[in-house]
Amino acid sequence: MVGKILENKLGLLLLLTGVVFFFLKVITPLTAPVLLALIFVTIFGPLLQKWQSRLHLHRQIGVIILLLLAGTVLVLLVWILFSWIVGSLPNWVTSLDTLEQEASDIIHEVCRLVERTMGIDGEYLEQMILIRLQEGINYFQLEFLPGMLSQSLEYAKMFASVGGFLVTFLIAAILLAKDYDEFMNQLLDREECHVFLEIICGIIRYLATFVKAQMIIMSAIGILAAAVLGICGIRHGVLWGLLAGILDALPFIGTGIVLIPLGIQQLFYGYYGRAAVCLLLYIACIFLRELLEPRLIGRKVGVPAIAILLSIYAGIKLFGFWGIIGGPLGFIMIQQAYISLERRRNKLTNHPR
Repeated sequence: MVGKILENKLGLLLLLTGVVFFFLKVITPLTAPVLLALIFVTIFGPLLQKWQSRLHLHRQIGVIILLLLAGTVLVLLVWILFSWIVGSLPNWVTSLDTLEQEASDIIHEVCRLVERTMGIDGEYLEQMILIRLQEGINYFQLEFLPGMLSQSLEYAKMFASVGGFLVTFLIAAILLAKDYDEFMNQLLDREECHVFLEIICGIIRYLATFVKAQMIIMSAIGILAAAVLGICGIRHGVLWGLLAGILDALPFIGTGIVLIPLGIQQLFYGYYGRAAVCLLLYIACIFLRELLEPRLIGRKVGVPAIAILLSIYAGIKLFGFWGIIGGPLGFIMIQQAYISLERRRNKLTNHPR
């Protein structure tokens, strides 16, 4: 029965989809720190081996150094963002009245434009929009913020859970770095594990290539956007540019989630030149990604954009918020497993024992 399923391509895809779903839904939440540590040690295995042979640095020490570097960069980015927010609070508070008046003027002009072009009562539309905005502000002040403060225990539990995850990941990475070669040799000695290892290596190879390429692309776009926005004199332009570079990793949205609203804001403020720069910068970032991505990832390795969109939507439906990552990861797992099994089946067909 199983043999017939494996010989049928559709049946094989359905079987792999079910196995991957069970793995992501049940196994992954229970073993996530260890799985992440295994991927981490596998990706950085060649670097750790090089440090061990040239610098006589044990792999466990190498793992700790890599994690400390990653943690330092992350803390630095969080600190910069936090400092920016705290430093901007006084200006935000003092300019609330001005912003409220500017927002009211913008709504007024938009409603008058709608009235002239579509014949809708602009005054009534303006009143309805202002009422809804006031209701939203009242909800935020009277319900949302007090609700956040009353859920401090839940946030403490969440931070404790994150801390436990990080500690488990750190210990697992150190232990796996120590026994990684022995563990892999034991798997290689077993014939039935060869297909499994081929699938895992294919997935990790793709993830390593993809992550490396995305980091390079995000850095290039972030530096470009920060430089252009900073030179244009846009307030906090450097930070907005770096944020655009980070968000460029989001498929289909990318830098547009920062640059388009920023351009609209500059347009309403009357800075037409800055608005045009934001638009041109957005187009330049798109072309830069389209130029770098095939070179860094390769067209044969890349996944079609429609497949990423479908996998993200399916992942959110099946796994919730973390499905943004789990969906594409599941698609890659199915793809790599199918390719490996097809290659092995063709090899057995062409060279029967």
